[in-house]
Amino acid sequence: MLFMNIWFATNNAHKKQELEAIINMPLKIPAEEGIKFNPEETGTTFCENALLKAHELKKLLKAKNDLVIADDSGLCVDALNGRPGVFSANYGEKNGKKLLSNEKNLLLLEELENEIKRSARFVCTLVLLSDYDRFFIAQETLEGEIVKSIELARGTGGFGYDPIFLVPEYGRTLAELSAEEKNSISHRGKAGKIITSLLDKI
Repeated sequence: MLFMNIWFATNNAHKKQELEAIINMPLKIPAEEGIKFNPEETGTTFCENALLKAHELKKLLKAKNDLVIADDSGLCVDALNGRPGVFSANYGEKNGKKLLSNEKNLLLLEELENEIKRSARFVCTLVLLSDYDRFFIAQETLEGEIVKSIELARGTGGFGYDPIFLVPEYGRTLAELSAEEKNSISHRGKAGKIITSLLDKI
């Protein structure tokens, strides 16, 4: 099947830039193309939300042979029974007001203040969809630990929870890794490589 464009079902420019580097292909996102896209993420799993977003964007596209990639990802902390999980983007939200990334990081560290167990993982589900009933799903993880205090948050790379997520084998936070290092080991990097290998099957 010949396709014209690959769309990414997000309005997050950081995620777009990261995934473009992973799959080494240009992506279009709704916000940059004048398409109103703000689906309600009602799924209880990363897979459900990724598939929901893929289907919603596909409905809005004029070119029916365009492909859609959708992502749902988040941070799962063992001591918090997997929270914030699928609610990572809205963690700490009150009355519809979202917290900034540094505020979410501080809130998470406050919740873990006296917790010895710091294990956590990033989870990413990517969906590659060509038609409503034809799609591929890849889900991957990156294991790590949450730093013990906000003073140990380090790095200016990446986004979101990256400055407080320690990658033990590197001895650095995810935000301290170069883009190339991060993409080679990250949850999105690993899932993106699987999706890239499937493009020639569409």
